[in-house]
Amino acid sequence: MQKIETGFSELLHKQPETETQKDAYIHELQNAVQVLLDEVRNLDEMVALLRKKQFGSSSEKTPVPEEEPLGLFTEAEAEYQPDAPEPYKKDKRGVHRKNQEDKWKLEKPENTENRVHDLDPEKQICPQCGGRLNWMGKELVRETFEYIPAQMKLVRHWQTAYQCPHCRKNGRTVIVRAAVEKPLLNHSMVSASVVSEVMYQKYANAMPLYRQEEMWRQLGVTFSRTCMAKWVIRCAEDWLEPLWDAMHAELLKRQVLHADETVVQVLREKGKAPQSKSYMWVYRTGRDGKPPIILYEYQPGRSGEYPKKFLKGFHGYLHTDGYAGYNQLEGITRCGCWAHLRRKFVEALPPVTSNPLGMPTPAQIGRNYCDQLFAVEKKLADLSAKERQKQRLAVEKPMLRAFWCWLEELAQQPLAGGLKKAVQYAQKQRPYMENYLLDGRCELSNNLAENAIRPFTVGRKNWLFCDTVRGAKASAVIYSLIETAQANDLSPKAYLHICLANLPSMDFRQHPEELLSLMPWSAYMQSCFKQDE
Repeated sequence: MQKIETGFSELLHKQPETETQKDAYIHELQNAVQVLLDEVRNLDEMVALLRKKQFGSSSEKTPVPEEEPLGLFTEAEAEYQPDAPEPYKKDKRGVHRKNQEDKWKLEKPENTENRVHDLDPEKQICPQCGGRLNWMGKELVRETFEYIPAQMKLVRHWQTAYQCPHCRKNGRTVIVRAAVEKPLLNHSMVSASVVSEVMYQKYANAMPLYRQEEMWRQLGVTFSRTCMAKWVIRCAEDWLEPLWDAMHAELLKRQVLHADETVVQVLREKGKAPQSKSYMWVYRTGRDGKPPIILYEYQPGRSGEYPKKFLKGFHGYLHTDGYAGYNQLEGITRCGCWAHLRRKFVEALPPVTSNPLGMPTPAQIGRNYCDQLFAVEKKLADLSAKERQKQRLAVEKPMLRAFWCWLEELAQQPLAGGLKKAVQYAQKQRPYMENYLLDGRCELSNNLAENAIRPFTVGRKNWLFCDTVRGAKASAVIYSLIETAQANDLSPKAYLHICLANLPSMDFRQHPEELLSLMPWSAYMQSCFKQDE
């Protein structure tokens, strides 16, 4: 902006003499004014966008005219419905009718207590004649859920030993001891159940360790945050990282992947200032009909060398955003994200007050094209990959052709601000935006990766930063196992508990194939959860 002002100021001090110079001078002034107007329009859009991000709704949903504006209510007020059905309702005859859709269920049905409300012996007397009453039956009046708080217990492991008396008479000492499972950490009283709870609270529920100190204190034990941090990092490095490596090897065998990255701050990193940016990368499998895998990886930067190294050996379709660093990957087919393109048009939407006639603006038209594609994809969601690809070529390809023709015409017009950025982004990403048509397993957007990285960004708002590189790498490993377990419909806390309870006794460093039994989709792991049901 300062350069534009300087150039315009110099232009104003010019003094043309001839008619030709005057005409040229007027033309320069007109161009300079147009540049200034474009810059002002651009700055106005930037201010409007910043105001929207700061004070407006973060939703990118296309508004529907029939919808009433949403109010600013609390969750309880917003969700309140006086006619909301209870899980068990009585009909006019007083008989319980079970609403299967909203029925409350216990994961462990055996955790059921029957409380019988009986008459005291002295009250088992007829109020009319005074005779003894006879028992005639009981009726279920209601069912309620009761919460049982967690509790801690100290487990002492005793090892029995047996000696052979016959060998002792012959001068030999033979002692046989019972087998004892190996400890999770040497010279530590911590167990798999405690560490899995700490990990679950920190990474799944975004509860920082300093807040967990009070939680454990209420249970009767004192765990310092430094001690818990040591447990988390040591267990991630010693036991969970080999599982992460096994999942990584399985992920590279897939043909459809998604990738994304987000910022993380690491305070103590060699050669970098505490305020500098590091990155958490996420890679996940697509909807290919196989068990999903979600892996996080910490890296100190955003260079394209990091995904290139991580995905070495992968040859297939990779869904990404518009970041140019992914262009360094070789032997892949990169698929662009239409959600990101739509977002560019949404950011270019003018304020409602600047469009009093209600005529569709170019930004609205671009957004509507994207909405039409997503509407078609929603209808094709339940089809097989082969049929989906066939329908895409028949329905969506003509829509794409119309969009690119409209965009080319729009690009010929003078553009500025957010609309100019949206058009330039679309033109730059065009080589990747139609690659999803090549395979029915591919997606229209990279939302799978964005949704996979969201738990990390939510947790980051609470713990703000990582202290060391070891902590950041441990966080990546634990997030990977939690999100992969959850994507496979397993309880993340129970999955961590099973892994930490089994890994110390396994010889997986000599026999890495043993780790396959701890994959979330393995027969052993599925049987563990079936037993708990």
